[in-house]
Amino acid sequence: MATTTLPPPPRKTANPAPMRPASSVRRTCSIDVSWPEGETGDRLFIGRVRDYRTPASGGAGTILDQAEYRATLGQDKTITSMSADPAPAKVDQLVGVRGGNHLRLFIKEVMPELITEGMPIYLALDDISGTALVSAFAWSQWHDDWAERLRERMAPGEFARLMSDRVNICWGLQEGNSGVSPDGPARNVAEADAGDLRNAADPEGWHELPENNGPGFRRARRIDVSRDEDAGLIRIDSAFQDSAKTKDGGRVAIHEYRLSATADLKTGELLTLEPEARILPFSECPGAVHNTQRLIGSRITNIRDEVLAQLRGPAGCTHLNDALRALAEVPKLADYLAQEA
Repeated sequence: MATTTLPPPPRKTANPAPMRPASSVRRTCSIDVSWPEGETGDRLFIGRVRDYRTPASGGAGTILDQAEYRATLGQDKTITSMSADPAPAKVDQLVGVRGGNHLRLFIKEVMPELITEGMPIYLALDDISGTALVSAFAWSQWHDDWAERLRERMAPGEFARLMSDRVNICWGLQEGNSGVSPDGPARNVAEADAGDLRNAADPEGWHELPENNGPGFRRARRIDVSRDEDAGLIRIDSAFQDSAKTKDGGRVAIHEYRLSATADLKTGELLTLEPEARILPFSECPGAVHNTQRLIGSRITNIRDEVLAQLRGPAGCTHLNDALRALAEVPKLADYLAQEA
């Protein structure tokens, strides 16, 4: 059981994104969620991902690859429509699949080339599961009684089951922690200014982000990769954030991590890993970063499986795990730079 004498959770964003490093490749990925039919209607997911190479001289670079999809999800997280540009083969088969671990397994089984070829759209499709789980939080910024409204729509006993099922699903929600305590804070989600992903001094640093009226949720990622030939290293700087729109036009974040890492240039072995908790819900959450050192020595090509094996359940943080799993995208980004050399 985690101690209850920890300091408040961190609540300061690292945004905006840093300037793109010279001789680097940056992948940006976003999923924006809105409710065109209202709170109880299907959610619209717009996923975008872009790979952008910055030359040795810095400044404007080249778009290497990009993709977009539009999907709708029902209240039970089932995908009710899906279109993509460019459209991978069999992407239409995602219709009828429910968001969650089953979706990730389905993609791996039906469209394995998305993973083996490092296709950019895979990251945005893989993130549907996590985004579907937390995106309803956006409505808390529109209705002070959002939690009560949500509970009223549930079947008898459903809320109690949900609260029971969340115990020990991650480090921050271990039994006895504030997030699962009946005596915990009534509003137990950390909220902090999400800042702006985009750096005004680096307009090419992010792809265009969609806008919508009314409540909106966004999961955003940035992965910067460079090759240090002299040191024999791949250098990685990565960021992960979940945020929601506020009525006044700003954004509030509930999950944010920053990751710095290095990997062996030849073998892909993870040599160093420095996760930084920026914005998290509960006082106990930041402690999850310590177990990440179990991943040192893993091959980044295998990092998704290693995260699942080493940081399952209360050994890890759901959102930190999502940030770590995305390191599997690094080899494709490093390959772009190898082709340039």
